[in-house]
Amino acid sequence: MKEFQKSQKLYNKGLENLVGAVNSPVRAFASVGGNPLFIKKGKGSRIIDVDGNKYVDLVLSYGPMILGHRHKKVQKSINKALKNGYSFGASTENEIKLAKIICDTFPGMDKVRFVNSGTEAVLSSIRLARAYTGKSKIIKFSGCYHGHQDSLLVAAGSGLATLSLPGSKGVPEDAVKNTLIAEYNDLESVKKHFENHDDIAGVIIEPVAGNMGVVIPQNKFLEELKTFLQSKGALLIADEVMTGFRSKFGGAQELLGVEADITCLGKVIGGGFPVGAYGARNEIMQMVAPLGEMYQAGTLSGNPIAMAGGISTLTELKKQDPYILFDRVGERIENILLDAAKKHNVDITVNRFGSMLNPFFTKVKVTNFKEAQTSDTKKFAVFFWEMIKNGVFLPPSQFEAWFLSSALTEEDIRVIENAVDRAMEKVAESK
Repeated sequence: MKEFQKSQKLYNKGLENLVGAVNSPVRAFASVGGNPLFIKKGKGSRIIDVDGNKYVDLVLSYGPMILGHRHKKVQKSINKALKNGYSFGASTENEIKLAKIICDTFPGMDKVRFVNSGTEAVLSSIRLARAYTGKSKIIKFSGCYHGHQDSLLVAAGSGLATLSLPGSKGVPEDAVKNTLIAEYNDLESVKKHFENHDDIAGVIIEPVAGNMGVVIPQNKFLEELKTFLQSKGALLIADEVMTGFRSKFGGAQELLGVEADITCLGKVIGGGFPVGAYGARNEIMQMVAPLGEMYQAGTLSGNPIAMAGGISTLTELKKQDPYILFDRVGERIENILLDAAKKHNVDITVNRFGSMLNPFFTKVKVTNFKEAQTSDTKKFAVFFWEMIKNGVFLPPSQFEAWFLSSALTEEDIRVIENAVDRAMEKVAESK
């Protein structure tokens, strides 16, 4: 591994005109220390930074590069689309093609609306739930991230029944007064809100919580949540921006046996280009303009390059059907982590859902955000940098999922195994 001199120079230069030299906070490496790395290019399972260091990529743009970087069929479709133009502010045929692929995949989705990001998809889905039900309040779960819109940037305060508190400067209390906080995997915390409020439009949830480190629903939590919401006339909104098409072609809902009322998608449906979508059955989507009175628009929505990337990515993904392979490779990496931790006497627990996984430096079984927060983030920081130095690129946060691509090779697994062993040894030395 070479030094990171060019990344350091770019970081210093970026400080002049970019906020913190980055365009998204997690890229700043604040939680692991040190300065961010700048990536030059990627191909298949690997990426290369500006200093020429090569890494097995387990970030994959936080999920969408599920086929690996610059897959030849995706690249070909994007090049073809570029020849026709970049953006028109008008409808194109590929919007219809991609919409059919998505609606055919999700049984509870008759119509879909394309937007430009996961945040925008969630924002629109909440507005839609309120428009359809005529109610105002939304329940979210502590530790679940649904983008940076004001109403969902909230913290739980001293207890689940307390008033929501703004989770960011610049978010007024009025913006979050209709957002209630519940505890993931705790149905009773949801029911208590319904006992105290009669104007709850719905509940938004990551079916598998990738933003607190791959936390999985326990003991039929999702099924019982859906049944309860139906009895109350409230909607279930599934944020599958991360999990959509990741561990099953139909997303986490299909694998977990739950059908949401509204589904939010992003990342992978654009082949890595900025994109998002929300969809539902006809009676709900009839509320959206121009059919209904819930207004939502976007000049760049359905961008032709993103549509081409999405169609080719999902078509190839369905052809490959890599989900059994993902599960096997994910299990191998999980065992690599557990074996290395045992060898070096390091306490960890590993959460995994198909092609998403995450190690926590704790003995506690992690089923909610409070348990995730028991992880030793200082040990993770040591682990992170040793993985980087040994050629594996990870999310620079304890609470972000690792992602697998179908481009991973046996050589990549050997690189990961070697890096994990050295990283665990370093963690053990840091005690």
